[in-house]
Amino acid sequence: MSNNKINVLLVDDHAIVRAGFRLLLATTDHIEVAGEAERGESACQLYQKLSPDVVVLDLSMPGIGGLETLRRLISRDANAKVLVFSVHNEAVYVNRALAAGAKGYISKSSAPDILVSAIQAIAKGGAYVEQGLLATAQQLPADGYKSLLAQLSPREFDIFLLLAKGLTTQKIAAELCLGYKTVANYATQIKSKLHVASFAELTHIAISTGLIKKFSSGLITLTAYNGFNSLKC
Repeated sequence: MSNNKINVLLVDDHAIVRAGFRLLLATTDHIEVAGEAERGESACQLYQKLSPDVVVLDLSMPGIGGLETLRRLISRDANAKVLVFSVHNEAVYVNRALAAGAKGYISKSSAPDILVSAIQAIAKGGAYVEQGLLATAQQLPADGYKSLLAQLSPREFDIFLLLAKGLTTQKIAAELCLGYKTVANYATQIKSKLHVASFAELTHIAISTGLIKKFSSGLITLTAYNGFNSLKC
């Protein structure tokens, strides 16, 4: 830490959210925002340039996404201290983030002082998982789908959820700013890894693991990926 302050890199695709984080952290004398990034690609570049003490990372972002950003940061610096700060409080997200190397995980619905406490704890070499989230993370469904889903890359996991919700490959390509053929190839890889032959089976897996819910009317809602529609190219 320089100047006895904890230098933080904020990574979130919403400028208004980053502004809120910055104002909150400005109220402390020992935390300083060293930089901001709205996409994972730029976050990786800034990390190399700034060498922040702690990275506060959102998960739902355009481009490579939060989980892949986390993976890249850790692969480049095994000692990187990353705090995931996300709207997602589902067990599958907490587990994937911690398994990928995150030192902490808190939800955006948490009290403001929790963000400060988490940054302080992680900067000192500790870990911080919001109360309740760790217990939730330890209660993953004990069926065979768990190990299969763990084989998916961060991008494959994102596309899996959207396919399970019923989005077409064309729609996913437009939303994620990817080529149609790229998404189609991902879809093929996902079905192969999960040992299924249809998108309907992907939906079944997502429902079985609690990632999406199906109402009596037949409508499906994506419970683990709220906010996706805010993604932009």
